[in-house]
Amino acid sequence: MPPKDAARPTARGKNPGRNREHNRRVVLDLMRQQGRTGRRELARLCQLTPQSVTNIIDDLIAENLILPAGRRTASGRGQPPLDYEINPDGAFTIGIELAVTRMTAVVVDLADRIRVRTSFEVADMSPAGALPRIEALVAELRAGQPGRLMGIGVVMPGPFEIEGFSGVGPTTLPGWAGIDAAAALTSLLGIPVAVENDANAVAIGETLLGAGRHLSQFGVIYFGTGIGLGTVSSGTLMRGAFGNAGEIGHIVAAPGGRPCPCGQQGCLERYASTHALRERLLASGRSGDLAELDTAHPETDPVLDAWLDEAAAHLAPVVSILENVLDPQTIILAGGLAPDWLDAIIARMRLGTSVARRSDRALPRVIRGQSGTFAAAIGAAALPMHEAVTPRLELSEVAPLDTERMEQPG
Repeated sequence: MPPKDAARPTARGKNPGRNREHNRRVVLDLMRQQGRTGRRELARLCQLTPQSVTNIIDDLIAENLILPAGRRTASGRGQPPLDYEINPDGAFTIGIELAVTRMTAVVVDLADRIRVRTSFEVADMSPAGALPRIEALVAELRAGQPGRLMGIGVVMPGPFEIEGFSGVGPTTLPGWAGIDAAAALTSLLGIPVAVENDANAVAIGETLLGAGRHLSQFGVIYFGTGIGLGTVSSGTLMRGAFGNAGEIGHIVAAPGGRPCPCGQQGCLERYASTHALRERLLASGRSGDLAELDTAHPETDPVLDAWLDEAAAHLAPVVSILENVLDPQTIILAGGLAPDWLDAIIARMRLGTSVARRSDRALPRVIRGQSGTFAAAIGAAALPMHEAVTPRLELSEVAPLDTERMEQPG
């Protein structure tokens, strides 16, 4: 774990009553980070009055989101105070990744435990083909889960609604341009659906459940079918004016290089993406099925060895640029490659000089994410969780979270 000066800062509460919703989120978020905690400790860490914390805890118990966890071992006179902890059965979220030929989903409970994982091939990922599959999948995942369904997150590759990019090429989804995916899915499923591009969702997932949990400034390079970047600054996701921040797949990394369907030549994703790897496998007469990587060894496979070298060589200067622009604590590699393969890319990177080359670093310049090959689906599940529990000061003027809108168990 990084030292305290590098850790994600604990949000502070606000004592005036108009900040009640923010205070709820501060308490719930802190309990998810800290685990078993007492009222006095929560009041101290959140900088709230003990009575405010007591009221919030009573509300969260009534909503079945936290539970009494017993008393600590007595160390002096009097009865030791009660502790409380997150109720993992109190609520859950569903996350779904729509990739070019595959649908992946997870169920995550309030204690950040993954209860269900599933992944399967889908031949038709257009809205007409995907929406019925999503509806059936959500019904299946909801069955038998305790607690409230807090929401559903769906991620898909970007960029969104950019002339000349959206719906272009083998790394984007056909037929979704011009469709309000969140509205269509919310109407279909009858519960709020958050839609995000895959790299941004992975960054949120790493913030709540992975390598970014104790960081406040970092970037996530995500290997989907293409390649993208999610950036967290001061604990907040940087989406950009139109939701397309981090579209690094179409940065020209090799001027005059391989043609890209976007119209440019030498785009990064033509060299460092799972699609580029699949192209190499097919060109060598192999199936192009990335499942074979589970048993493959680059040191004895010249095709895979060459792709790793190429991917690392084109990623390294991009990482240096990101470091100079963003000054992050670290860059995280995550996504559709097994951990060993991500480690191999990191080991082969020859990073140049940037503002990140410091003698007092708490972390390596590039590290591997912790979400594994389900990273995007986990990030999708984190979207509604993030919306429900992460402290947001702008909510301090509005009414408390309407938990009645959460799906009741049934």
